[in-house]
Amino acid sequence: MPHLVLLYTPNLEGEADIGGLCRKLADAMLAVRDEAGAQVFPTGGTRVLAYPAAHCAVADGSGDFGFCWFNLRMGRGRSLAVQQAAGQALADAAKAHLAPLLERRRVGLTLQVDVGAEVYDAKFGNLHPLFARP
Repeated sequence: MPHLVLLYTPNLEGEADIGGLCRKLADAMLAVRDEAGAQVFPTGGTRVLAYPAAHCAVADGSGDFGFCWFNLRMGRGRSLAVQQAAGQALADAAKAHLAPLLERRRVGLTLQVDVGAEVYDAKFGNLHPLFARP
C-alpha cells in the first residue's frame, strides 16, 4: 500500500491520456514527504490503477459529461497533515494533467483519501526487494 484507484467514464478514454495521468499521480505520491522529510510511500508499494466504467450515467444526461473518481487508500500510522498533503499533491497533479481536457468539456472530479483499519494485511511477492536500500 498505498493504492490509488481511478474509476472514470469511458468517454474520457481517448481525451485524457489516462496512462500518462497514472504515471504523474504515482510520481506525485513518491514525492510526498513526512514532517521529517522522509519519503511517505514506499516505491515498491506505490500503485495507481485506472478502470473505465462499463456503464455510467452522469448528471441529468443533457450532455456528454465525464467523471473520474480518485480513491487513495493508505495504511494507518501517518499524521493527518501527511494524509492531507498526499491528497493535495494528487489533486494538484490531476488538475495540471487534466487542465486541457477541462477547457474542452465538462468533467466532474472527486478525490478521496481513506486510511485503512485492516483486519488482515499480507504483503508478498518479489517487487519490494527491488527497491530496498542496502
